[in-house]
Amino acid sequence: MDQRILWRHSIEAPALPSVETAPHYTPDRVLLGLALRLLAVAGLATMSALIKLAENRGANLAETMFFRQAFAAMLILGIVVTGPGLSSLRTQRFGAHVRRTAVGLVGMITTFGAVLLLPLADATTLQFTVPIFGTLLGALILGEQVGIHRWAAVVVGFIGVLIVTQPGTGALPLGGAAVGLVAAMFVALVAILLRQIGRTESALTTVFWFSALSIPPLGIAYALNLQQHDALTWAILVGVGLIGGLAQLALTAAVRHAPVSTVIPMDYSSLFWGTLYGWLLFGTLPGWGTVLGAPIIVASGLYIVWREQVRRRPVTEAVSP
Repeated sequence: MDQRILWRHSIEAPALPSVETAPHYTPDRVLLGLALRLLAVAGLATMSALIKLAENRGANLAETMFFRQAFAAMLILGIVVTGPGLSSLRTQRFGAHVRRTAVGLVGMITTFGAVLLLPLADATTLQFTVPIFGTLLGALILGEQVGIHRWAAVVVGFIGVLIVTQPGTGALPLGGAAVGLVAAMFVALVAILLRQIGRTESALTTVFWFSALSIPPLGIAYALNLQQHDALTWAILVGVGLIGGLAQLALTAAVRHAPVSTVIPMDYSSLFWGTLYGWLLFGTLPGWGTVLGAPIIVASGLYIVWREQVRRRPVTEAVSP
């Protein structure tokens, strides 16, 4: 079976179905899929803003991550209990879930870290390099054949990264930029693992085990960093988990109603939310480097997605009835 990287905005998003196996979509369902993806992106951007607000009010990274996973797990467990039932969480691939959790936790630490170290718009822009890293990892790990078109898009994308980060000028903290790029690389790596797990596991099962397996180590880290907060800060931390969980579910639902290649461009709307929240809540606006570099990175990512569609179109047509 041909293995491909399927890009997603958040490190917790479940495996996405391939276009070849997707059912026929009516226009109304495509619109619903687009709306759900936009809702998910807005939710993830809101979660990032809440993470930054919580940190400004004294919450640390360990607390934020624990609340993110704990309350998301409770939300998902409630859906499972009232829906398919606890039996749907049984798995024969526990080791695969452990590996996904280990990689996912590193991705979550770096993703949250980038949000805390950088302005929201800049942290968001660096996440747009996920399809670029997806192409690189697809070639290195899966042995995927990458043509000149996608290699050129990778080079152009990294030129955009250099424009955004402006190394040597102090425009962005280089440590924060490095953390943001590492986060994007791990998001792409998680996409590979989810693609493999998704062949036998449902989305809810995968999401549940990631949350459940990550809670014990995060609980230990949280216990070592216990702090007192006021009611508003506790509410913000709970909001991080609930909104993040809802956004995660919206990501899953979006690809049930529209093809992956159709909904992926909606992810770039996160730059609007990152800029808006940065301005309204923290009084920051993206610098000229981000204004110039972000469109280049976005164009590179969209081109990679488009070329992937062109590359597999003959396969799709060959299996069509």
